[in-house]
Amino acid sequence: MEYNWEIATVWMGLALLASFVSIRYKLSVALVEILVGIAAGNLALLLDYYHLFGLQWELKANEWIAFLAGFGSILLTFMAGAEIEPAALRKFLKESLAIGTASFAAPFVGAMLFARYVSGWDWNAAMICGIALSTTSVAVVYAVMIETGLNETDFGKLILAACFITDFGTVFALGVCFANYDWSLVLFVLVAIVVLWLAPRFVRWFFTRYATHVSEPGVKMVFFVLFGLAALATISRSEAVLPAYMVGLALAGVFAHQRDTIRRLRTTVFAFLTPFYFLNAGMKVFLPALWSGLGLIIILLLVKLVTKFIGVYPLTRYFRFNNRDCHYTTLLMSTGLTFGTISALFGLNNGYIDQEQYSILVVVVIASAIVPTILAQTFFKPDVEPPVVVAIEPSPVVLRADSPDGAITGSTTSTVIVKRPSSLPTEQ
Repeated sequence: MEYNWEIATVWMGLALLASFVSIRYKLSVALVEILVGIAAGNLALLLDYYHLFGLQWELKANEWIAFLAGFGSILLTFMAGAEIEPAALRKFLKESLAIGTASFAAPFVGAMLFARYVSGWDWNAAMICGIALSTTSVAVVYAVMIETGLNETDFGKLILAACFITDFGTVFALGVCFANYDWSLVLFVLVAIVVLWLAPRFVRWFFTRYATHVSEPGVKMVFFVLFGLAALATISRSEAVLPAYMVGLALAGVFAHQRDTIRRLRTTVFAFLTPFYFLNAGMKVFLPALWSGLGLIIILLLVKLVTKFIGVYPLTRYFRFNNRDCHYTTLLMSTGLTFGTISALFGLNNGYIDQEQYSILVVVVIASAIVPTILAQTFFKPDVEPPVVVAIEPSPVVLRADSPDGAITGSTTSTVIVKRPSSLPTEQ
């Protein structure tokens, strides 16, 4: 086997560049990696066309890069499911189910029908269009929540829970719309049901039993389950991200008590695996195809925003959000990035859409990550009360016998009690 260290160096260099840009301009690293992939891929095509310096400039994902990219998408989807707060989902189950389901269904149906009957795409391509534009970007929304402090409020937790419901609809549609309905799908469903039933208890025991081993057998067990279900999903022509997301949701309660493991997994995913996925997704965008499809890009973006508004805004009014927060919620639920590109790349790799359609969809997805976020933060950003110190309580005296001279010493500490705003915004 030939070790292409030169290719690895170029790809990791592009990933490093994307990290610097995302930090400098405070942008989502996934968004920047896609943009860097678009720029690098098309620049390489241009240089290769003119045979500059007689070198081969074309950047293509070889077999091992394609594997790392695929593994990155599976682990990223798993992490999205595993990092949900079960308590928040249970607390706002009615609101998050209603808003999240409408946030998926309205753009899925609207974009699919538009692509089929207005743009003239075939049904498979139209379904890919609907799925890609139905998403809500958990990465973008979570970054906004952290930046504004809304992640500490009930309002922010409700929005995040609704995002997870929307993305579950997306991966479920991607899994069932293109599956083979035969014995292989039956086998996949049966195995998935058994695994999802047994996984929480078994994985909890497994992490407890082998928690201190440096070889991380618990993480390897998770990888084993994800690989096995991905293999069965591929045999049934379903999408591997569907079982990954469902396993993540099933293990969310377990990983709520394994924060160090989640942190190590996040490091592996974002430092090593997902850069290959997002760079690869960007490199498949063909810029010359965008000029001829510019009008369609703008229209599809408007279709996504309008259908999201139709689906989400009335429900926020029904749940008695005030007018400002109704618009804010609707705009954040209109963002899209990770699962949109996963859906579009799935369509391209399986021949459901061509490169021009793929390029159009990815640019629409990128635009949907930027435009609604800017509108929401500029015109409808909620007023979040800062944390307020309401009490300072002295802790009991702590006796210590570890001073250098062996004397017993005492010390007191103070506990600061902080009150944060937590109530949902209601009609005023």
